[in-house]
Amino acid sequence: MDKKVSESLVVMTELVLPNDTNTFGNLMGGRLMYWMDIAAALAAMKHSGAPVVTASVDNISFESPIKLGNVVHIEACLTRSFNSSMEVHLNVWGEDAIQQYRYKSNEAYYTFVALDPNGKPRKVNQVVPETEDEKKLYEGALRRRQLRLILGGKMKPEDAAELKALFGKD
Repeated sequence: MDKKVSESLVVMTELVLPNDTNTFGNLMGGRLMYWMDIAAALAAMKHSGAPVVTASVDNISFESPIKLGNVVHIEACLTRSFNSSMEVHLNVWGEDAIQQYRYKSNEAYYTFVALDPNGKPRKVNQVVPETEDEKKLYEGALRRRQLRLILGGKMKPEDAAELKALFGKD
């Protein structure tokens, strides 16, 4: 059964407490990545209706630090599914609830694999993008997947047809 991107949406909110921060009063990157992994896993589970495991995490660039006492908002949803794997896109915002402003902290892509009752990869539903943004993320997912596979040593660069087309090489 195909599923809409919106059906996998997860919004997670956390308050940055002293134990979550480094000596500069900023949210520790590892803590944020932990929260992101949870949000992304929930989105993948909603889509697949199965237990999932993290297969990869793409580059995470921190645009703005999130300060002690600020709120973290993590939005996660599927961009595309393949056979048993699913790409999840995450956007992270910080919010100063006292001053009442929101700011972009980072974004990333996580990949998950759905598991059957024996712990083996299982087939997942296809993703149906509806909005223009969803369609853009869907279209780029195959190139991002090929890049992940090359970097992970699971695909030869010469076999990455989508990437070759992007760079104009036959």
